[in-house]
Amino acid sequence: MPAAYEQYLAPVLFRPFAEDLAARAAALHPRRILELAAGTGVLTSELLAVAPPAEVTATDLNEAMVAFGAARAPGAVWRQADAQRLPFPDGADAADGGFDLVACQFGVMFFPDRVAAFAEVRRVLAPGGRFLFNTWGPLGSHAFDSAVQAGLERAFPVDPPQFLPTVPHGYADPAAVAVDLAAAGFTVEEERELTLEGRAASAADVALGFLTGTPVRAAVEERGDDPSVRAAVVAEVTARLGPGPVTAPMTAYVFRGVA
Repeated sequence: MPAAYEQYLAPVLFRPFAEDLAARAAALHPRRILELAAGTGVLTSELLAVAPPAEVTATDLNEAMVAFGAARAPGAVWRQADAQRLPFPDGADAADGGFDLVACQFGVMFFPDRVAAFAEVRRVLAPGGRFLFNTWGPLGSHAFDSAVQAGLERAFPVDPPQFLPTVPHGYADPAAVAVDLAAAGFTVEEERELTLEGRAASAADVALGFLTGTPVRAAVEERGDDPSVRAAVVAEVTARLGPGPVTAPMTAYVFRGVA
């Protein structure tokens, strides 16, 4: 999964927003950065490139992602970690001063208890530290994801996988995010809607990335994966986005909270 995710999805869906988030991080002039849900290191690489001499610690719950990311972005310190139980001391008491920035690219939607995870972020931040992260907007505002979901509904008209609308796009209300941040003790300094374009070599590549490099893979296998499923998803995504190189809009929200 990490290899498929990195090959087919990271450049298209995540690198444009990683460049934006890393630039926002660099503008804060952080000394020590903690990244949560770092995945294969898309944001990590950007942080290392634009925010030196900051020390970057990248974490992910998935050990396979940590191994892949450590090879991809060896300039960071990589650790396997649960965002709801971070293995770091309280920022106010840490001998090294704690982290002055925690960053997370499209990971908070996966936290089972977001308020608990946000509270952990606040705990490990130095006083006055920032929490910078983004979430996807509604499914309909993301041309790639909505096309893939339509393809899954075409392949499975009775019981289509619901991963995309319920997880990546299941935290798409900025007001709800702000409430959770406040419950964890954060003040929201900035909230912004941002639409960027993704570029893929083909619609088929995007479909393949979701079918092999995300939890959609397991959902499809549970329903009886066969070549007709892939064909149906590719056909629908191509019909919606077009053949050949594809460019399409994607909307997200960017948040910055202060501890």
